[in-house]
Parts: sequence; structure tokens; C-alpha cells
Amino acid sequence: MPKLTDAETQDLLKREPAWKLEDGKLVRDWKFKDFISAMEFVNRVAAVAEAAAHHPDIDIRYNQVRLGLVSHDAGGITNRDASMAANLSKEFLSL
Repeated sequence: MPKLTDAETQDLLKREPAWKLEDGKLVRDWKFKDFISAMEFVNRVAAVAEAAAHHPDIDIRYNQVRLGLVSHDAGGITNRDASMAANLSKEFLSL
């Protein structure tokens, strides 16, 4: 799968404003009331990712979770990452 062009990436960031570009990845941060809530969120993300066969990088810091999306095999952000970002935003809209 080819990497998105710079213009395509900018369009994606306009469509998904909660996500940002950082170190060549799409990243988004969530903050929860406590560690247990953060872990429950991560487990829900794991189910979505497994169903899509596309797994985000996950960083957990007590009540904060950062997800990173990049297609390592393509060497950058692809439509697969764009779709996953949109799915995660839709699935966890209320968070």
C-alpha cells in the first residue's frame, strides 16, 4: 500500500482534527479519570485493531493513552492508517 502524499496527509488531518502528525506518525492522546479507565480503553482499542488487522502503537502513562498509527511496511502513513484513525475517532467519539 503506498504512502499518502503530503497533500493527502494534510486533508486527513483536516478531516480528523483530533489527530496530529508527529515523528512521521498519526498520533492522538486521550486522558481518563484513572489507570483502570485507561486500561479499559486500551482493551477496547485492541478489539477494534484486531478486527481491522492493523495495530496502533500504544503508550500508557497512568491515566493518559497515546495511540500512534503508521504503516511500518510502507514506511509511512497510508490509507490503512487513515481508516483506522477515522474508525477509532468514531468508535470513541464520546471519550
